[in-house]
Amino acid sequence: MFSHIMIGTNDVERSKTFYDAVLGTLGVPAGNIDGGRRVFYRTKTGVFSVTKPIDGEPASAPNGGTIGFACESAEQADAWHAAGVANGGTAIEEPPGEREGSGLYLAYLRDPDGNKICGLYRMPRA
Repeated sequence: MFSHIMIGTNDVERSKTFYDAVLGTLGVPAGNIDGGRRVFYRTKTGVFSVTKPIDGEPASAPNGGTIGFACESAEQADAWHAAGVANGGTAIEEPPGEREGSGLYLAYLRDPDGNKICGLYRMPRA
């Protein structure tokens, strides 16, 4: 459904450090900075990018928005979350874990610019 997702940042280098660490836990190669304004993470399933706004105004996080990243295990979701906290992210909501009755293992963070992101593992059904 999606070809790419792009979010705003006020500091491309800081975002690259954060997302290199977080996405690296998912096997995504380090991002490439394009012209000093954007960093791109390309995979076979799509592109994730962080950019300084082209209108010159400060970047701001969407209220009510969340970007979810697929994890292959609960352990990978935990590593994703730990890498985020260690690289300038903020743990939010409940600690990483299974949400009762949902079949989902979730780990929520805010990136250094305040964007809400989630590491999500869909647990096998018994």
